[in-house]
Amino acid sequence: MKETEYHNPVLLKETVDGLAIKPDGIYVDVTFGGGGHSKEILKRLGPEGKLFAFDQDQDALDNTIDDDRFILINENFRFVKRFLRFHGVKKVDGILGDFGVSSHQFDVAERGFSTRFEADLDMRMNQNKNLSAYNVINEYDEADLRKMFFEYGELRNAPKLARTIVGARKENGIKTSVELKEVLKPFLPRHKEHKILAQIYQAIRIEVNQEIEVLKEFLEQTLSLLDVGGRISMISYHSLEDRLVKRFIRNGMFEGEPEKDLYGNMSVPFKKVGKLIVPTEEEIKENNRARSAKLRIAEKIEKIN
Repeated sequence: MKETEYHNPVLLKETVDGLAIKPDGIYVDVTFGGGGHSKEILKRLGPEGKLFAFDQDQDALDNTIDDDRFILINENFRFVKRFLRFHGVKKVDGILGDFGVSSHQFDVAERGFSTRFEADLDMRMNQNKNLSAYNVINEYDEADLRKMFFEYGELRNAPKLARTIVGARKENGIKTSVELKEVLKPFLPRHKEHKILAQIYQAIRIEVNQEIEVLKEFLEQTLSLLDVGGRISMISYHSLEDRLVKRFIRNGMFEGEPEKDLYGNMSVPFKKVGKLIVPTEEEIKENNRARSAKLRIAEKIEKIN
């Protein structure tokens, strides 16, 4: 399977440029996918450089790169620090993250990520995990469904969606994407159907894969993993992720503000590098999934053990 068939890397040059790669540095690509970003990093590394990549999706292992400087770890990047330590690595020079769902996951109908196909309700990025979209839709109570649609889908009619699902599943359960769409038909006006369905699917997918918790756990680990002068280069695809990344870069926290010293100065771990980067119209034409991508780059300035 060619990498471009698996996943067309978004903002490829800009994301890797953002790492300011040192030829002998140690780098991490926490969202390997089709390997596009990893290949670009390897091109810029010298013989002494090292690249570790993470992907929890078994399908991504088919894209592994035959290179002595490269190691692919089949794990969720929430465990990045633990598995790097297993390989004797405590500090790195740069970390790249391209969050969200890969093109491959969207395009394989039976994975259940896409609104385009009939499929069993699944949406697991790691297919060894027990919790699937089926469990969420058929087993979560109304309050949890309401919270999920409101927080992760940013849907104002979350209470009605949750109530409708709970009522409809009593008979035979809701097993497929088509059955779910049928249940939610009253909330899908033709001119907005795709947009609302995308928000509903996003909410379920984030819940199934614990994406917000995973992102927070990962970002917190970058504080001690990155050497001073090391960089993070992060692509987000929806506002929930982007807000977390933006706030974390600004002050190393997700809520509250850092403490100030006697002179009113805040001690923060990162400095922002450049402005927010978004894809060009040309890139969006070539790869429609790039349309919502936002790239933020930051450099570590504070020493943290």
